[in-house]
Amino acid sequence: MGRIARSPRKRPALPRRMMLAAAALVLGGGGLAAVNVYASASEGGPPGSGGSGHGMAQMRMVSTIDCPDVGNLLSTVPDSARPAVDRRLADLDTQITDAYTKFADNKDRIQRDPRLADSMVLDPLKARRTDSIGRIADATGQPDLKNRGLAACTMRAADTPPDGAGQDGAGADGGAPGSDAQGGDAQGQAVAAGRGGSGAASGPARGDFVDIRTVRPGAAAPAPRRTASTGSFTSDCGRNQNGKRNPDNVIVAPGVSNGAHHMHDYVGNQATDAFAGDADLARGATSCRNQGDKSTYYWPVVRVLNQGDDTDAGADGGGKDRNVGKIQTPVQATITFVGSPVGKVTAMPRFLRIITGDAKAFTNGNANANASWSCTGFENRQLKDKYPLCPRGSKVVRTFMFQSCWDGRNTDSANHRTHVAFADKRGACPAGFKAIPQLVQRIVYDVPAKAGAFAVDSFPEQLHKPVTDHGDFIDVFSDQLMGKVVNCINTGRSCA
Repeated sequence: MGRIARSPRKRPALPRRMMLAAAALVLGGGGLAAVNVYASASEGGPPGSGGSGHGMAQMRMVSTIDCPDVGNLLSTVPDSARPAVDRRLADLDTQITDAYTKFADNKDRIQRDPRLADSMVLDPLKARRTDSIGRIADATGQPDLKNRGLAACTMRAADTPPDGAGQDGAGADGGAPGSDAQGGDAQGQAVAAGRGGSGAASGPARGDFVDIRTVRPGAAAPAPRRTASTGSFTSDCGRNQNGKRNPDNVIVAPGVSNGAHHMHDYVGNQATDAFAGDADLARGATSCRNQGDKSTYYWPVVRVLNQGDDTDAGADGGGKDRNVGKIQTPVQATITFVGSPVGKVTAMPRFLRIITGDAKAFTNGNANANASWSCTGFENRQLKDKYPLCPRGSKVVRTFMFQSCWDGRNTDSANHRTHVAFADKRGACPAGFKAIPQLVQRIVYDVPAKAGAFAVDSFPEQLHKPVTDHGDFIDVFSDQLMGKVVNCINTGRSCA
């Protein structure tokens, strides 16, 4: 998901590149944090470097692979083509993961010869992506996908935003209400993330953490109108005490094992995995106290680092995908549905799928980022692109505020986004959309208050950045219980 991907920057032929004399690696816990590679004088250097093409090679520190997000560009996918397209999109994710692993595992060779970054990583990746994108274009009837330069990927630094995107700062479009991150995404000193599986993880960086007490309070929510729906409904589904986890994503990559390349916590429906269809979910057991709620709620796990690895250290989604450390069970997980500040809400359709946030926001840009991090006692101060450091006695809080507007027709869309929308600053839905109960998930953790001590699971090339946090939901309420939810919200009552 994410913003519409940019056309990749063209790189001149190798003879025209100015090679840097030295290549440097900064290692965080054995993982690749940065490598100093060549840049062409004709490119003028990285954005903001002031390069003028006078033959001076510009130093560029790169630490990850940046690829256009093809899934976000899909406008329509025929029903008959959906399984094949989903598999091809999952293939693209696996290709990037494999390329990042090759990049990290060959850091010493790339250090000696930076040209290997192309020959070993980017060129093979482009060839694989070209084939997959061509098959997606044919299946969807969007031949223009082949001619948009989507196959070519680049390398970029952890402290450089993707082209066309601002720094992951406060108040970006699509961010959580009241988000207020302090400062840019400074690389800082790479923080060791332990070892496991096929090698060490990369990130997070010390600059990814900030003392919550230095964050400004956010703006207040819009005052409800007289016509507002002010009630709420809370569903007690536990906090995943039974440890239901897998690295699948049944919304984005149905039918694909390890489609997420990171581990998810699940509460609610216990049948959820990559292969669960609507009928499977309807029959599944639920961890929710009210058995009428068989909905699926899931999010990436949080791990404590440098204190050993978990049982998935050698497994997909864990160490094999460079997610290492001890998985933390939340100390609290609250699921609440709230109303609209401008009017009444209507029932969600059964099997509605909603994703909030962007698992690839670090490379996509923050257009769809919706992570919200804070600390107990300080929840008027919210962060989008930083992890909070909480004072003694305070715990880390993740909050997901889902889209609250539905197009009235579809339970999903080709890019898994356009069938739902966020309300505007006044709380009103876009034209043609209906207000539905807004899902708010609040998840609390007891983790060390130290920079680099914890991180959220991510795709490996996303470097465990907090801005990549996201939540997923599939509505499997019974019709009777959904009617109760809507009635409680619209009549201003608090129900459970």
